[in-house]
Amino acid sequence: MIFQDPYASLDPRQTVGSTLSEAMRTHGLVRSRSDAITRAKELLRRVGMNEEHMFRFPHEFSGGQRQRIAVARALAVDPDFIVLDEPTSFLDVSVQAQVLDLLKDLQDELNLSYVFISHNLSVVQYMSNRVGVMYLGGLVEDGERDLIYKSPEHPYSYYLMAAIPIPDPEFKRVPKLLSGDVPSPVNIPPGCRFNPRCPYATGKCRAGEVPFYVGSGSYRRVACHYEIDFEKGTQTVRTTSLGQTDAGIQ
Repeated sequence: MIFQDPYASLDPRQTVGSTLSEAMRTHGLVRSRSDAITRAKELLRRVGMNEEHMFRFPHEFSGGQRQRIAVARALAVDPDFIVLDEPTSFLDVSVQAQVLDLLKDLQDELNLSYVFISHNLSVVQYMSNRVGVMYLGGLVEDGERDLIYKSPEHPYSYYLMAAIPIPDPEFKRVPKLLSGDVPSPVNIPPGCRFNPRCPYATGKCRAGEVPFYVGSGSYRRVACHYEIDFEKGTQTVRTTSLGQTDAGIQ
């Protein structure tokens, strides 16, 4: 696991070397203290830091350096799978790019799988092969990255993608705005959880849990009863259900 706040997730009373070697010793991955030190130095070099950083404490580093240490700590247990929870949201934009490039290089080099959780849609697009869109804690659409970004099929996905800023000061587009407020997560609406704000919702959307339907493309699931043409504002009933709901996904 790599957490959002690299300062809060590191023990302020432990040196970097102690932080990295603790996980190795706990999981029995090293035979001695000298093995742990050698491995810790190797991990620091791998994430772009120096050996002398082993003897410093977290408060002596910048945010980007602390997140590199957090990446090294995650690698210390030789993982195949890493969960990254908003790993760049506390960092400056220039530092974000460095950390993201490091993560992609490590993924290729070590054959890692990531679950990358973020509200930054541009970062998700850069990092991901497959994207899951969630609303109020539930999955509403899931599929290959390019399908989700270029032609979203769930209404929430559509409005979400339409809100991504375009890095061109000359480009102008008509804003696509949603009405209403986000419901309380402790009082989720019945049926599709997006139905109170969805301009395409019908009584069917409020009747019960919405199953996943087969979407377009080689792989896509959509938790919406309707296939919608967002430009024309028309909708037709979907027929090919996968028989799964969000609660049934393992």
